[in-house]
Amino acid sequence: MARVTSAVMVSALVRRVHQEGGSAMVLARGDETSGGILLLTMEKGANPRFLERGIGPDGEPALLPSGPAALADDNATSDYWRRRRERDSDLWVIELDIVQAERFAAETMGFH
Repeated sequence: MARVTSAVMVSALVRRVHQEGGSAMVLARGDETSGGILLLTMEKGANPRFLERGIGPDGEPALLPSGPAALADDNATSDYWRRRRERDSDLWVIELDIVQAERFAAETMGFH
């Protein structure tokens, strides 16, 4: 079975968030084909949380919690993803602001 590229997955996610009235922004572009995807999720600009595409405990692709448990401010948020990009220039960083962002992203990216 053909694997969806990171660029196509990110494009679909951003487009779908916008269609649903949310906000989505690519903060950093990664490798088009197989770059990792780090999501910064929020709801109405509050409660920032990082999720990352990875392999879940059942061995299946999933969105996994990533980053610090609590993000004190905007600086802590941007510091985290910028440090990750320094170590992995292939990493995509996407900001999503939509109701139930984690569920929305998981459904859009094909994780259940």
